[in-house]
Formats: sequence, structure tokens, C-alpha cells
Amino acid sequence: MVKLGVNIDHVATVREARKERNPDPIAAAILAELAGAHGITVHLREDLRHIQERDVRLLRQTVTSRLNLEMSPTAAMVQFALELQPDQVTLVPERRQELTTEGGLDVAGHERELEKIVQNLRAQRIRVSLFIDPEARQVKAAKSVSADAIELHTGNFARAFHEGESEQAWMAERSRLVDSTTLGNRLGLRVNAGHGLDYQNVRWVSSIPGQEELNIGHSIVSRAILVGMDRAVREMLEQIRLGETDIRK
Repeated sequence: MVKLGVNIDHVATVREARKERNPDPIAAAILAELAGAHGITVHLREDLRHIQERDVRLLRQTVTSRLNLEMSPTAAMVQFALELQPDQVTLVPERRQELTTEGGLDVAGHERELEKIVQNLRAQRIRVSLFIDPEARQVKAAKSVSADAIELHTGNFARAFHEGESEQAWMAERSRLVDSTTLGNRLGLRVNAGHGLDYQNVRWVSSIPGQEELNIGHSIVSRAILVGMDRAVREMLEQIRLGETDIRK
């Protein structure tokens, strides 16, 4: 069964637009778990544009499933993670001017630095995942630095799916995800995926054999604004399950 990790960053985005107390990301996390989410994901950015340190500390006390902390591979963030002790850390690239994460971490180009970070986190029994593009060299590099898991960047697939490109174009992007998932599994890595997944395209990723978890945020939070978090999460879980039974694998 492919699991669902719900990213609640954009609940905090709405809150920070007015610097008020609501909506509360901790309440959103509780509702997502009650609706069946298998984990909660937050990205604590260094510019603190949405999720704040206080949010993450409260989530550590509140989340009963699994807390996945996305963060940049910096000394300050590593120290925070070691203090917080989340269930999993996902290392992601980060640029202040970007609207959202634009691509995967270049593990192959920074193996020495990343290996030290991975070792420090794993020594404290924190599972480490690396957010990477679906490329063989990045998958192999993730294994080389002793990561526990990888999260494949699905942004190019999602973009091709929705921007009117031919089915051949977005199926080519899906094939990259299939190949990277297969390679990751063969190397003994847990394989997750995320970025840009929504109610229309998620089935094409959950149907990939070997996928363990999909991390989805923006589309669920957007849907929740209209119908509530419970229904938004349940509807996404249903789409994931439909993909798992899709005969076109």
C-alpha cells in the first residue's frame, strides 16, 4: 500500500499572510491524521516564510503517525533536527527567491558534505531521505552517502501533465520515475515521491511498483479550503488507491 504524507506548509502560509494565529497547522495535522494520513510533512525554511520553529516543536509533541522534517543541509538546520528528533529528515535544496522547491538536491555533486550530515542524523536514529531528481546518478549517489530513502521530484512530470503537453511527453517523465524507483529499490533504498501531485495526476505515480510514500501538500490544502481537511485527505487517499489497482502499470 502506498502511504500518504500530508505537507501542511500552506496552512501556515495562509496564517503568515496576516501574522495571526489561524489557521493553525497543528490542528490541520491532527485532522489529516484522523482522516487517514500516514505522516505529516513540514518544510522549515531558513527564511521562515510559512512554518515556524514553534510549529515544528509543537508538531513533534502532537503528531502520532510520523513527522517528516524537510530542511536544507546546513549546519544550523542539522543542529535543530538533532535537538528536535523528528522521525525522518528529508534534505532538500533551498533558494530564497524561489516560490517553491524547484528541483532535486545535487547529491552527486556534494557527496562528501552530505555523507557527513547523513551520518550525524542517522547516528541519532533519525531516518534520512534525500529529495532528488529522477536520475540514475543521483539515485546511486544517495546510496553512496548511506541515505535510508529518496524522494523523487515529480515536478517535471506534473508540469508536463497539466501544461497541455502530449501524453507521450508526460509519460516519458513518468518513465524516468519508474526507472529511478526500480533502481532505488534494487539498491536497497526506500523510494518516495512528491511535488506537484494532485487529484488528477497522482494515480500515475501511485501505480508505479516500488513506491512507498507520496508527500502531497498544496493540492490537499487547496482542496481543504473548500471542503475541509478530512474530505480532502480522504479523497486523495482514494485516488492513490485507484492508482495502485490501475492495470496500466
